[in-house]
Amino acid sequence: MPTASTSFFGWVAFLLQKYGMLFLRGTGMTLLVALTGTAFGFIIGLLVAIVRATSPVPTLARKSFAAAVRCALLKAIQLLLAAYIQVFRGTPMIVQAVVIYYGAQYAGVYMDTTFAAIFIISINTGAYMAEIIRGGIFSVDKGQFEAAHAIGMTHWQTMTTVVLPQAIRNILPSVGNELIVNIKDSSVLNVISVSELFFQAKSAAGAYYRYFEVYFIIAVIYLILTLTVSRILRFIELKMDGPDNYVIHGSQSDSRAEIVVSRENAEEVEKRWNQ
Repeated sequence: MPTASTSFFGWVAFLLQKYGMLFLRGTGMTLLVALTGTAFGFIIGLLVAIVRATSPVPTLARKSFAAAVRCALLKAIQLLLAAYIQVFRGTPMIVQAVVIYYGAQYAGVYMDTTFAAIFIISINTGAYMAEIIRGGIFSVDKGQFEAAHAIGMTHWQTMTTVVLPQAIRNILPSVGNELIVNIKDSSVLNVISVSELFFQAKSAAGAYYRYFEVYFIIAVIYLILTLTVSRILRFIELKMDGPDNYVIHGSQSDSRAEIVVSRENAEEVEKRWNQ
C-alpha cells in the first residue's frame, strides 16, 4: 500500500491495480446502458417523429366522417406525444430516474436496476431523438414528398424509402452526440444504485478516501470512451457518404455508355458556372 509520501500517480497506479476490475465492470455497465438506451431511444424517437410529421388534414378525395375521426385521433395522439417530449426534455434525467424507479415501487412494481436504467435512458433519449429526426425529415426537400405522392406512394412508403434514408444521414452527427451525452449522463443513475462507472468509483474512493485520484481515473476512462465513439461515428459518416468517384452505366441512346462522375468533375462544373 502507498505511504503518505507516495506521489499522486503512485496512488493512481495502486488504485488501478487494486480496483481495476471494479472500474472495468463499471465501464461495461456504462456502455451497456448507454448503447442499449440510445438504440431504443432512436426507435422511439423515429416512431414519434413519423407520427408528428404526419399531416392530420384529410385530402379532399377522402373527406368523410371516418376520415374526420382518424384526423381527430391523430391530433390527440400528436398532442400526447408533444407533452411527452416537453416533459422529458424539460426535466433532468436524475429526477426522472428517481420518480420512475421509486414511483414504480409505490405502485407495487419493483424493477431490476439495469432494466430501470435502460428504460429511463431510452424514454429520455426518445424525446430528444424525436425532435432531431423530425428536423431531419423537414430538412429533406419538399419536392421529394410531392414527387413520391405523385407516383402513388403512401405516406409510410414515402417516409421509409425516400425521406428517412436521407434524413438519417443528415442527423447522424446529432445521433452520435446523443450517444456521447448518454455515456456521460449515465453517471446520474447511481441515485438508483445502478452499478455503472461512477457508482463503482464511489465505492473505490471510500476505501482509502482518495477521491481525487479515483475521479481522475474515471475522468480519463470517460474521455477515452467518448473519443472512441466519436471516431467510430465519424468513420460511419464517411462510409455513408459513399465514394468520391462512381460510374453511371447506360443512357437513353446507348445502354453501353458510361459516365464517370467524380468530386473533381463537380468542382470543375462549379468553377465554370461561377465564371
